[in-house]
Amino acid sequence: MIREIVVTTMDVSGKPHLAPLGAIADGEGWILAPFRPSTTLDNLKAVPFAVINYIDDARVFAGLVTGRRDWPLQKTSEGRPPRLVAALAHAQLTVIDVEDHIQRPRFRCRVASVETHAPFEGLNRAKNAVLEGAILITRLKMLPREKIDGEIAYLSIAIEKTAGPDEREAWSWLIAARDRFYAEN
Repeated sequence: MIREIVVTTMDVSGKPHLAPLGAIADGEGWILAPFRPSTTLDNLKAVPFAVINYIDDARVFAGLVTGRRDWPLQKTSEGRPPRLVAALAHAQLTVIDVEDHIQRPRFRCRVASVETHAPFEGLNRAKNAVLEGAILITRLKMLPREKIDGEIAYLSIAIEKTAGPDEREAWSWLIAARDRFYAEN
């Protein structure tokens, strides 16, 4: 099983970095497999700790893939990377093993602790559409334009029917990023 989360890592100076990532369930732990090259990969190699942020604010996913990186953070215990203030819950991870790979090294992590901050209040189709749209935006260089546009058209239905102001804002960021990419390529 893969869960779409936002992971926080930090470099040796303590500077935090946020990235959307699909965390792979691994028994009672997680596997983080960032692509090469990436800041997340470099940080995990240098500082073997991460925080998984469980969020339902679709703007964070859309924002991170469109260059909006200034999301409020809060310190966690044990000198680990900070968590997102928007996190409903977070898990602090310790890297226990690394399997090297030419494209996506796999960092096997154990869960050091989990904390809950706010209740999960249910699903919204528009939040899911924004998440799927954000994933598409990260693949603009890999997928054919027809595939991207077809998926965006389908996801737009959920935005039109169920989105609130936050999801509409996030969706507008994604569409603008897609349009910029098309104009430049």
